[in-house]
Amino acid sequence: MTPADTGASTTVDAAASVSSSDAPDARDSRMAPGGPGYRRMSLALFLAGVATFALLYSTQALLPLISGGMGVTASDASWTVAAATGGLAVFVLPMSALSERFGRRTVMTASLAVAVTVGLLVPFAPSLPALVALRAVQGAALAGLPASATAYLAEEVTPRALVTAIGLFVAGNSVGGMSGRVITGWVAQEWGWRIAVGVVGALAVACAVAFRLLLPAPKHFTPGSLRPRVLVHTVRDHLANPLLRRLYAIGALFMTVFGGVYTVIGYRLAEAPFSLPQGLIGSIFLVYLVGTVSASTAGRLVGRLGRRGALYLGGGTTAAGLLLSLAPSLPLVLLGLVLITAGFFAGHAVASSAVGKTATHGRAQASALYQSAYYVGSSAGSTVGAVAFHSGGWAGTVGVGLLAVAGVVAITVLGSLAARRQTAKTPVRIFGLTR
Repeated sequence: MTPADTGASTTVDAAASVSSSDAPDARDSRMAPGGPGYRRMSLALFLAGVATFALLYSTQALLPLISGGMGVTASDASWTVAAATGGLAVFVLPMSALSERFGRRTVMTASLAVAVTVGLLVPFAPSLPALVALRAVQGAALAGLPASATAYLAEEVTPRALVTAIGLFVAGNSVGGMSGRVITGWVAQEWGWRIAVGVVGALAVACAVAFRLLLPAPKHFTPGSLRPRVLVHTVRDHLANPLLRRLYAIGALFMTVFGGVYTVIGYRLAEAPFSLPQGLIGSIFLVYLVGTVSASTAGRLVGRLGRRGALYLGGGTTAAGLLLSLAPSLPLVLLGLVLITAGFFAGHAVASSAVGKTATHGRAQASALYQSAYYVGSSAGSTVGAVAFHSGGWAGTVGVGLLAVAGVVAITVLGSLAARRQTAKTPVRIFGLTR
């Protein structure tokens, strides 16, 4: 059986790949590093990732200002983040079905167009309920990006380059998340949170236009069916795969940590003993650059350690960062955020690329299920992390994160045990004889 069947770790580094499907083939018309269209594709999807995360988390660094301006609690303000990620989680599967019928590039373009339009309306929200509603619509619109992008890469990029290509898309996510938060922090300090989210909307418009102009037309897409029965059958097949189920859970748990930490960190840094101004709080998100590096190097990490080894490393790094962030010292808190960010983006890139390699059909639905679980984790982390902070301070948020990391480790251990059991059952052939 294949590694995908057994749950065994697959090595995706080019030097370690020995399967015939990964072997170089001059007749393979899919994109590869150095080949035609690869750089344009990489830049286009990088910019799509920038726009997606900049819009999706545009209010996260501004939560203390939204709380003060609208007279609401941290838990209430956190819904401006949870609504967007929740909308994405709910609609990512239906949007992936549309991409199977109408094409990845078409759905990604339409999704960005709607999302940036809503982004320009967000600054004019008259109340918290209206703001939350607009953010939910924006998240639902953005749902067409993640699953469609992963499916596009799985179809248009050679297997050897898949993890690296997805890592670059995830790196775009980290740059978008960072730039959106840093820009909003400094702009809001001078002109308020409404102008800040408007600036992010304008940035996303520019990224969306460049994305559409740069992305090469797909050459390997085959339209599928929109029939509900076909969609249900495909989803059932994916959920019946033990490896995919574990990857979905791992993505959700990693994002629970990340969503909780970055939803609450602004409140912590605004309070004593730090008492930082809004501009400096927004600049804290420059640590996302660490995520850009860790995500883009995920392929080499898997090549050296295997998938499970890379997940253990990502989880351990995240846990170490959580513990360091408990210190009442700003340098140690920053170091903790660096480790949390590096561990999260590495784990996310490894898990999401493994989904694309594991699914043999309905890749958009397989990726959509991962993205749905991932953003459910984000919504849960934002909400539960804020509630934990309200009741137990930063230590409460860290406790939630450590429980989620423990879940990642436990699931990965279960995968290792399942692989060993399957290996023990596999007959060994010597000189053509089965033992």
